[in-house]
Amino acid sequence: MERQLTTSHQINQLICQALAEDLGHGDATTNALIPGNQTGKALIIAKAKGTIAGTQIAKQVFLTIDQKLKINILIHDGTIANAGDVIAIIEGKCASILKAERVALNFLQHLSGVATETKQYVKALKGLTVQILDTRKTIPGLRALEKYAVKAGGGKNHRMSLDDAILIKDNHLVSLRSQRLTTKDIITRARQKAPKNMRIEIEAKTPDEADEAANAGADIIMLDNMSLAEMRRAVQLIKGRSLIEASGGITIDKIRAIAETGVDFISVGALTHSPKALDISLELET
Repeated sequence: MERQLTTSHQINQLICQALAEDLGHGDATTNALIPGNQTGKALIIAKAKGTIAGTQIAKQVFLTIDQKLKINILIHDGTIANAGDVIAIIEGKCASILKAERVALNFLQHLSGVATETKQYVKALKGLTVQILDTRKTIPGLRALEKYAVKAGGGKNHRMSLDDAILIKDNHLVSLRSQRLTTKDIITRARQKAPKNMRIEIEAKTPDEADEAANAGADIIMLDNMSLAEMRRAVQLIKGRSLIEASGGITIDKIRAIAETGVDFISVGALTHSPKALDISLELET
């Protein structure tokens, strides 16, 4: 389900867009008040406990503003930081540090929030083999970075984009059923037209639909918004013929119970669509 998330060119483009958005025609405050030759040191500090992600992105933001800045990363991606821990130290011109500060922190706080949220779900499944997957419910333009942060938090990536796999969902089925196609017909058509070896996944809303999908030869069956009892029944009916993904309305308080039904994957939209940013600040010393 995974592939190369992004390239250095894509990252550079994203950073340049973010800096252009933030700087506008220039940092009026810094340009007016901070001497160009003044140097100092800045500490990036975690203000709350969480899993760090995005340090290299933040570093690249500072270097895009000023290649002469020296950045020392002390806490690397995938590592848990406690409140008060210094994540990185930046040394060089104060004006350069100030111009890069907000964009660097925006990336670092958001991605660390995604990683921290993911880590909580992964931790809740300790001892089980079920994998936590992300979804395509991402902020436009930030998908590659957010999915990277999911991996930093211990999760796995589902589809990066629509060309990664066949995933036949409810609205596809509405169109296909109107053509009077059976589940077997749908899977057969997908198998004939999909690239070789591409996995075919189909959504099921009831245990009977899941059984029918397994009979039709689906590689993965997504159990959509089923109750725990329905999931257990679906797992019994499928009997290992297909991999099983639980999806829809997944929350941290019921994640372990869902995993214990026997599913292979649990996809969680909340990892990327609504994580709380990790509180991180920059403190400048001269």
